[in-house]
Amino acid sequence: MAKSEKEIKTIGVLTSGGDAPGMNAAIRAVTRKAIRNGLKVMGIDKGYQGLLNEEIRPLTAKDVSNSIQNGGTILRTARSEEFGTEEGKIKGAEILRKHNIDALVVIGGDGSYKGALGLSHHGIGVIGLPGTIDLDIACTDYTIGFDTAVNTAMDAIDKVRDTSSSHERCSIIEVMGRRAGYIALWCGVASGAEEILLPEVYDYDEQTIINHIIEARKIGKTHFLIVNAEGIGHSVSMARRIEAATGMETRATILGYMQRGGSPTCKDRFYASIMGAKAADLLAEGTINRVVCHANGEFVDYDIDEALAMTKKVPDYYVEVAKALARG
Repeated sequence: MAKSEKEIKTIGVLTSGGDAPGMNAAIRAVTRKAIRNGLKVMGIDKGYQGLLNEEIRPLTAKDVSNSIQNGGTILRTARSEEFGTEEGKIKGAEILRKHNIDALVVIGGDGSYKGALGLSHHGIGVIGLPGTIDLDIACTDYTIGFDTAVNTAMDAIDKVRDTSSSHERCSIIEVMGRRAGYIALWCGVASGAEEILLPEVYDYDEQTIINHIIEARKIGKTHFLIVNAEGIGHSVSMARRIEAATGMETRATILGYMQRGGSPTCKDRFYASIMGAKAADLLAEGTINRVVCHANGEFVDYDIDEALAMTKKVPDYYVEVAKALARG
């Protein structure tokens, strides 16, 4: 494990990329555990862009109170093209040193981790926490926000299915997941969808879906549910084509950003709290350049280079089961 060359006295914490329910629980845990460990904590508003703008302030235990139940992030978040450049990372490292910040906790997804890795190359110790609703970080079985997002989406899908059944419609419901289909897969199976379209495996053969609908109607099925991942998209035009081919009234519903918001579930609050505390403990003992993960039922940490080199895909068996359960 990499050790800091100097004693860590002050740490920074920021949230980067898309917001995810449970980020506040992580911020709270990092702050309170670090303070208990004798460290000073600085909050950086608006992610890496806020770092470059020097939007940096002290965080106390009181500052993070009454936040664990809230969605979003009290530190706010933003995208930063400037930080994506090598010059931006050098500037970010210089600003952290200017504010006497010895190490940084970054809560976000793979893109945020790459930014953290860049800072580590310029002498800033980092710890990454997996904060993304997409569950697409390879080194971890859990990402902060996923549990809330899938429950939000499932609840919405159940409601749409009620009206779809009442009107004998085909409903296409588009959920988030640009490159990863975990939300679509989990929600599709949990909602009893007849078709689940995942970016990782979809072959764009709409005729197979149309044939499935036609055969289902022949055996008396009066409504049909398709869960479609954002990475495939085009749900509205797909609905028009399916209606024209089957004669079945078809509507598209795009859930969008509602999946990012809302009060986090107990699981997201608890897991984020344990991960945040572990990040603070690692830094208190001088351990840097790690990513905190949940793997094989345990909270563990990996070298950040090793973590970013890992790959992940939707398990084939999950896809097989989803298809088998949809045909009924």
